Amino acid sequence: MLRPRYVMLGGFLGAGKTTAMLAFARMLRDRGLRVGAITNDQSVGLVDTQMLQAGGHQTEEISGGCFCCKFDSLLEAAQRLTAENQPDVLLAEPVGSCTDLRATVSEPLRQIYGDRVVVAPLSVVVDPIRAGRVLGLRDEKQFSSKVVYIYERQLEEADLIVVNKVDLLSTEDRSALREALQKRWPQKPVLEVGLRSGMGVEAWLDQVLNQEMVSRPAMEVNYDEYADGEALLGWLNLGGKLKGAEFDGNQWLLEAAAELQSVLQQSAVDCEIAHLKMTLLPHPGNDLGVVNLVRRNAPPELSYRLAEELEFGELTVNLRAEADPEWLREVALDVLGRVAGKHGLAWSIDQIQAFRPGRPVPVHRLGV
Repeated sequence: MLRPRYVMLGGFLGAGKTTAMLAFARMLRDRGLRVGAITNDQSVGLVDTQMLQAGGHQTEEISGGCFCCKFDSLLEAAQRLTAENQPDVLLAEPVGSCTDLRATVSEPLRQIYGDRVVVAPLSVVVDPIRAGRVLGLRDEKQFSSKVVYIYERQLEEADLIVVNKVDLLSTEDRSALREALQKRWPQKPVLEVGLRSGMGVEAWLDQVLNQEMVSRPAMEVNYDEYADGEALLGWLNLGGKLKGAEFDGNQWLLEAAAELQSVLQQSAVDCEIAHLKMTLLPHPGNDLGVVNLVRRNAPPELSYRLAEELEFGELTVNLRAEADPEWLREVALDVLGRVAGKHGLAWSIDQIQAFRPGRPVPVHRLGV
């Protein structure tokens, strides 16, 4: 049996990694190739897993830590997918606040398990607005310096820097961002794509399918600063149910996201949103509604629409922000309860976790 190709799509929270996974999976299937997907989170209840499964893709979720700290779980997930589906390509999405992935994931796969997988170049997906802030092109609020440290290390280790949503930029902004990235990281290929429109995505996929990762020395990482940066981020995963007379789930998702954004914006707490994802899964049925919010001042976007109104549905919320997680929990419960009550819906909670990520402790760290 041919070895599957391991394609890891990194990048900061809200950059578009899951959208890229879905686009790649569809394109690979259209080419007659079998796909397995591996998602990753610090906790359980991941929106990304629901989205991939709703697209009909064989998916494994690794929870409780990042790929580097759960390396054995990553191997086991790949083995299960291989046994079930014999995929030609394994698509893997690491936690958006993680870095040092080449040394702690890709190199160990290549050096220790190279007889099992072919390791593709590491792509790091970039949101152009967030990148513009980090590179000083936009005078807008951004994360604190230790969170930015993680962001910059992600770009430092990239084999391919993939700027998403460039079709939404002006010609001047697009050119300025490309120039700033190439000046800061001159040896890095910079690709420009529009994942929603499909612009440039086929060419990107061809690169990761036709190239292998080239080994190089592990980059320098200050793990104390890395851990401090992750510890500044609040993580909220919530699962619950909505029930009532027929209601418009798309409108409910947009309204709940907008209200949550408004409360976070107007609070005296200095909160910067990294990513908010909410899904609504109706029962009965296999439809899925998804709303995204990728920055404090970005409008909520309904990326997947429910086809019909519903009476009963499962709600999943993933919120990542630079704020105290217990405060995020209180705000989310208050907002979701109020918006449910406004529409006359009964609201219940099945599970909720609010926490800060722990210090990363990789199982392996290898270079050449």
